[in-house]
Amino acid sequence: MLLAVGLLLFGVAIAPSRDQRANLLPKLQPGQTLTYLVRYRSTKNVKTASTLVVPLAPTPSQADTHGLLRIQILDLQQTGDKLAIHARSQFLNDDALVPAAKPASGKSKSEQPLQPEGNPVDFTISPEGFAEKITGLDALTPEQQQIWQEWLARFAMAWAIPAQRDKIGDKWKIEQPEPAASPIAALTWVRDSSYVRDAPCSPAQLSVTGEATYANSLTDTCAVLLTTAKLVQKSSPKDATPEDFKLHQLKTMGTAKGSNELITYISLTTGLVVRATEDASQRMDVMVAKADGSNAVRYHVDAKSQLEVLLLTQAQVSGQH
Repeated sequence: MLLAVGLLLFGVAIAPSRDQRANLLPKLQPGQTLTYLVRYRSTKNVKTASTLVVPLAPTPSQADTHGLLRIQILDLQQTGDKLAIHARSQFLNDDALVPAAKPASGKSKSEQPLQPEGNPVDFTISPEGFAEKITGLDALTPEQQQIWQEWLARFAMAWAIPAQRDKIGDKWKIEQPEPAASPIAALTWVRDSSYVRDAPCSPAQLSVTGEATYANSLTDTCAVLLTTAKLVQKSSPKDATPEDFKLHQLKTMGTAKGSNELITYISLTTGLVVRATEDASQRMDVMVAKADGSNAVRYHVDAKSQLEVLLLTQAQVSGQH
């Protein structure tokens, strides 16, 4: 939570009618590789009404990061409408995202084959859509961990669609507790999603200047899903103390609210997330004090973020077999 914190497509898919159901789970093969570009920006402003230092209190932050992520499918299991995936991800050098002067050879550095960098992360997406058996994530930088988690949440979007809810006009609701640490207890996300329409789409191409561009003719059709999320506080504003604050003999009072809007394009041909964009806004007004009510400090937190996840046409990666 902000407050606390390539596949080249061929042919054209035939879009189902409003009465036909589309299978939006990814259609993958062992050994297949995908390349995604993730861009993430966030700002968190904190106004403090006291100089008292409080453990676990929110702190200001700002992020503007990006990454190229290669995904290799190691194994998969399909049982009826359930799909489990075992995969390996690795960041690629992102020189292509930074404009570079051409060397004497006349060939820019960003035109060279992409090189894997950093440690790989192995993971499994269970038939229920949960990320499991994650190894190597702790070895990534904090920025890379953020990008990886943002990518995974969008890639696994189809797993969150309830059974028989995959035709135009379908709507569904999911409630999930906010897992991140916060001075406000019992925060829950209520997500309302709908399959609004089908639209032409295509993977993006990464130019030598780092711009994501599209071909003149879009070669696929995507299901367009709209998700709006509201942050709901189930704790009392008069006593919103989380358990970890109680362990520090602290008491909190206040409110938190937030809203997110996510638009996801899922290919009807491959089931892959071709594009996802999200805008988020969250606010918190909280008073933190000792359990006896002394040494109170008040925080006003205002946080915003923008996210973009793009499937790229198959990138040339040095050393890839």
